[in-house]
Amino acid sequence: MKNKFFNKSLNNATRLLGKKSRLLLVLSRLGVKINSIGWKEAHGIVKERVFVLGRMTKAYAQGHYRNVPWKSMLLIVGAILYFIDPIDFIPDFIPVTGLTDDLGILLWVINHVSEEIDKFILWEQNFSLQK
Repeated sequence: MKNKFFNKSLNNATRLLGKKSRLLLVLSRLGVKINSIGWKEAHGIVKERVFVLGRMTKAYAQGHYRNVPWKSMLLIVGAILYFIDPIDFIPDFIPVTGLTDDLGILLWVINHVSEEIDKFILWEQNFSLQK
C-alpha cells in the first residue's frame, strides 16, 4: 500500500509488537477512539471487527494467543496506530471525510487478515469455554 502515513504506522508497529505495556496503552487509546466517533449503521460490521482486532492484539500482547503470523500482527497493529492517529492522510478533524482513510485502511487490513480473525474468534470461543 502506498500511503506514507500507513508506512509510518507499520514502522511504529514493528517497534511495538514485543512491548506488552506499550501495546496495552495503544489499545486503551483505541477504545477511546472507538467510543468517540459516531458509527453509522453501515459501519457496524467494521466496528465489530475493530473490536476483534483489539481483543486479538490484547491476547497477543499478554501471550495468550500467538497462533497468528507476525506479518498479520504487524498489519493489525499498524492499522490500529493509523486509526488512532488524528494526523494521517486525511486528518480526522476534517468534517465528514476525516475518518474515510482510517476506515479504508481498517477495511483493507480486515480483508487481508480475515482468515486470522476467524481463527482468533474460534480460539476465543474455545478459550472462554475452558474458563
